[in-house]
Amino acid sequence: MKNKRHLTRQEEFDIMKLILDKFLWLGVGIIAYGFYRLINMTTDFALNMVIMLSGAIVLFIFIYVLMKEYNYAKN
Repeated sequence: MKNKRHLTRQEEFDIMKLILDKFLWLGVGIIAYGFYRLINMTTDFALNMVIMLSGAIVLFIFIYVLMKEYNYAKN
């Protein structure tokens, strides 16, 4: 049986930062795309607001995961 390598707390934190950074950029990018479409008035106003709302939902997921991990690290 092969021994598994375990990550240190610092390595786990670094990986978590990389993943959460992608959530942050994705949420901001979606909101910026919706805002860009809103300014150009290329499509329906409601559709642009839905796009921006979906970006906000991604950011709320980011906040939830961040707070959950912070509470985990705090204990």
